[in-house]
Amino acid sequence: MVRTVSTMLELGTTAPDFSLLEPATGKQKSLQDFTGAKALLIMFTCNHCPYVLRIEDGLLELGNDYKDNDDVAIVAICSNDADNYPDDSPEKIAERVKAKGYTFPYLFDATQEVAKAYSAACTPDFFLFDADRKLVYRGQFDDARPSNEVEVTGKDIRNAIRCVLAGEAQIDNQIPSMGCNIKWKPDNAPEYFTGVRAEA
Repeated sequence: MVRTVSTMLELGTTAPDFSLLEPATGKQKSLQDFTGAKALLIMFTCNHCPYVLRIEDGLLELGNDYKDNDDVAIVAICSNDADNYPDDSPEKIAERVKAKGYTFPYLFDATQEVAKAYSAACTPDFFLFDADRKLVYRGQFDDARPSNEVEVTGKDIRNAIRCVLAGEAQIDNQIPSMGCNIKWKPDNAPEYFTGVRAEA
C-alpha cells in the first residue's frame, strides 16, 4: 500500500464548479444545489480504500449529525477509474449508499476533471468551504489510520465546521489528509500529482 498525502490546496481558493451524476438517484448534482449552506464539505472518496473504510462510519455519523442542519452541506465524490477499479463504479456507489445509509450525496466523477479542479490526490481528501465558497480547511478527518487503533471521532473536520459556523478565524494546525492515491485513468494523471508526496 502506498500512502499519498493531500496537495493542501491554497486556502482562500474558490470552490470549482461541478455537475456530476448521483448514482443512487440517477440525477445530476451541481455546486449550485448547495447554495445557502454556510459550510460546504467536499470529500473525495471511494468504496474500497482502506483509509476510507477505516473512517467511513465516522463520516456517516457526521452526515447524520448535520442532515437536518441547512447551514452545513456535505458531498462525497468518487473520481477513481471504474474500468480498472469496478468496486468504484456508479452501480457499486449506488449499492454502497443504500447498504450504509448515506444521508449526503455521493457523486461519480467519470472524467476525473472535478478531482483535477480541486487538486485532489488521495482518498479521502477533504475540502471545507465557507459561505462565500472560499477554502478554509483542507486536511485530515482525524488521527485514525488503518495502521493504528485511534478512535474515529472526526475531530479535525468537526472543529473546522464549528469554526466556520461560529465565524471564527482561519483554522490553525491543518494536518494533511492521507490515503490511497486517486486511481487515475491511463495517461490522465494531472501534472500536480507527480509532485504529491507518497510514503511506502
